[in-house]
Amino acid sequence: MTRSKKLSHLEYKKRLIKIWNEVAPRYHKRWAKYDIGPFRSSSELVKLADVRPGHMVLDLACGTGAITKRIAAKVGSTGRVVGVDSSISAIKIAKKEINNKTNLDFILSDAEFIKFNKKFDLVTCQYALFFFPNAGKVLRNIKQYLKKNGTLALTLHGNKDTVPYFSSILDVVEKFIPDYVPQGTPNLDRFGTSSNLKKTISASGFIDIRIQEYTFTYRPGTFSDYWQNYLKYLAKPLREKIKTLSAEQRRKMKDQIKQNTLPHTKKSGQIVFPWKILILTAKKP
Repeated sequence: MTRSKKLSHLEYKKRLIKIWNEVAPRYHKRWAKYDIGPFRSSSELVKLADVRPGHMVLDLACGTGAITKRIAAKVGSTGRVVGVDSSISAIKIAKKEINNKTNLDFILSDAEFIKFNKKFDLVTCQYALFFFPNAGKVLRNIKQYLKKNGTLALTLHGNKDTVPYFSSILDVVEKFIPDYVPQGTPNLDRFGTSSNLKKTISASGFIDIRIQEYTFTYRPGTFSDYWQNYLKYLAKPLREKIKTLSAEQRRKMKDQIKQNTLPHTKKSGQIVFPWKILILTAKKP
């Protein structure tokens, strides 16, 4: 099978927005609404960011508001939170979840180009830096809207070796469907080690960089539960690619994925995945 044409940054962004507008409700229902698996990091991010009453906070790529609502509660009536995302579907869910808090605004925008006429005490970003094709440009853009000595606080997944929930499936699927992830898609685990993450943040002009590493666990159920839920919550373009395989190819693919999960499968048949998380804080000079 030949590789598809390489996506430009603009094509990639359009594709990503379309996917998130589709999957945001499912993503929220399955993950973001609850403190399970990787979202056990939400309270840790808010704590390490040192959010205080009266703070002005920008929550970048706020998604369905998992962090935004926590920050809004912390800054209180004297503070303000601005949530920014490029998915209208995600923002609609976030607004519904927040219940019309008066200290909160949402903006539909591209993080590379957004502009403000105000300065923030803090910028947060959970599980999104790796989606930006030009992460350095985003970081430099938001830095100019931070106050002097303002804080940047990020949460990221570890690399593929430390998040087997993803790699158990993707390593196999990409063998059967070479263009499953289109060319031009950023490497989504490129900030999955402390060294790579620190290098990028430092190059963008931030100082006093600190990275905390956590390993949480996620229990997706049995292998059947894991596989069926993956297919259920998958975006339509990816589901369509899997459907192009023959029944025999799908069987072989599924068997190989199951083999990858065996090191994390208990005698009961339940899978317990480790899930490494990096939480970074840094300062604007």
